[in-house]
Amino acid sequence: MLKESDKIFTNLYGFESPNLDAAKKRGDWSETKKFLDLGSEALIQQVKDSVLRGRGGAGFPTGMKWSFVPKKSDPKEGKPHYLVINADESEPGTCKDRDILRNDPHKLLEGCLIAARAINANTCYIYIRGEYYNEAVALQRAIDEAYDAKLIGKNACNSGWDLDIFVHRGAGAYICGEETALLESLEGNKGQPRLKPPFPALVGLYGCPTVINNVESIAVIPEILRRGPAWFAGLGREKNTGTKIFCISGHVNKPCNVEEEMGIPLKELIEKHAGGVRGGWDNLLAVIPGGSSVPMLKKDVCDTVLMDFDSLKAAGSGLGTAGVIVMDKSTDVIAAIARLSHFYKHESCGQCTPCREGTGWLMRIMDRMIDGNAKIEEIDQLYNLTKQIEGHTICALGDAAAWPVQGLIKNFRGEMERRIARNNA
Repeated sequence: MLKESDKIFTNLYGFESPNLDAAKKRGDWSETKKFLDLGSEALIQQVKDSVLRGRGGAGFPTGMKWSFVPKKSDPKEGKPHYLVINADESEPGTCKDRDILRNDPHKLLEGCLIAARAINANTCYIYIRGEYYNEAVALQRAIDEAYDAKLIGKNACNSGWDLDIFVHRGAGAYICGEETALLESLEGNKGQPRLKPPFPALVGLYGCPTVINNVESIAVIPEILRRGPAWFAGLGREKNTGTKIFCISGHVNKPCNVEEEMGIPLKELIEKHAGGVRGGWDNLLAVIPGGSSVPMLKKDVCDTVLMDFDSLKAAGSGLGTAGVIVMDKSTDVIAAIARLSHFYKHESCGQCTPCREGTGWLMRIMDRMIDGNAKIEEIDQLYNLTKQIEGHTICALGDAAAWPVQGLIKNFRGEMERRIARNNA
């Protein structure tokens, strides 16, 4: 269990003010100039040494992503660089960035300045989910405070580095959480993913080198530098280091957001922080451990699985955004996954045929499966359909639509068969 002294987000619950004076008392904006003076390569190396992996879902090493941006010393490299923060938090079951934005925004802004210096960017855009109105207001208030205090803007923190930060509000499209669709939207186009390569580190916003990072990934950077990368790397497990904000919802006694150490057992996470499963641990049916797009896990796996990227991958699921959705034995698990199929069908941008057509097909079959209005062989047809969608689209929305259904078939095929048999009796 994470020690109180190792927590990064000390105002996650908003018990204190989010304003600049209170943030400084909590340690934000201290030693910032010293970090900026380290220069680009030293900053990137420190983030690499911390083994920080992106907190937006993919888990890609943050320092490595930064290192892909061309160096300013390259004579062919004359374009401006951009830093883009992905605050389009639209994954069902996920609400970690929301609390950072409204309760601890200065952690994010200080992280933006350091990250921008590391990749030699003078402009940062924070793309925030349109529905996060109050969060956008709180974020803009913090930005205004930082400008007034000369922490950002011209000669930020008296470092000689300039950084302008702009808030851009989205318009409610889940697909804009995908980094290249986000860039398209930011440029004023329809939010549709781009083919990769080229990757944004080389050809990103306005065709210039761009780094896109999640809110949580950037907000932890200043504390990593203050305490040292070895401190962060010493938390969690090998290649799964540091702390993580877990969003626990569903059939628990106390739904919550909580910062914990990577690699904490799922059972311990739920019982210590969320008051346990409603009706006791033995009443647990399944858990979706990483937001709606990852396959569910049955209780017997949940008894021992650890909450980190590699452990959950080995268990046939993923950490994703760490949106832990708990389902007890009262859950109609087929209806629950059908509801997710509706979501992904609605949010498909329609660019790729397997996703545009496949998500609607998944939804219609899943709707029939709720009542058992199907044939036994259609379960295999449903699985084959998910495999035709998975891995055949430009972005990962196709995978996200397929994996919950695959998890249902893997773990609850017997329930699907019983319902079909009962309906056809």
